[in-house]
Amino acid sequence: MHDENHDEDFESVKLTINGVLDLHTFNPDDVKELLPHYLDLCRERGIFEIRVIHGKGAGTLRKKVHAILDRLTGVASYKLAGGDAGGWGATLVKLKPE
Repeated sequence: MHDENHDEDFESVKLTINGVLDLHTFNPDDVKELLPHYLDLCRERGIFEIRVIHGKGAGTLRKKVHAILDRLTGVASYKLAGGDAGGWGATLVKLKPE
């Protein structure tokens, strides 16, 4: 991941901080570090509603995303997206304001 303010171990992917995180372009092993970092960057930019696209598949990545969200104190709530936003292939996250 790379953005103008943060150099991290994800340098092979340029990440746009716009409230939509598509995990298809990342190694599933990186999600544990990537997701909290992305949410922090969104909060810094005043983005408090985020859509995390994890895909439908067998649900392994969705479960991993939800387990991470359960541990983050900055997350106010999350739910599976509606049909117009990816259905069970995406999770909508609301962050607590600072």
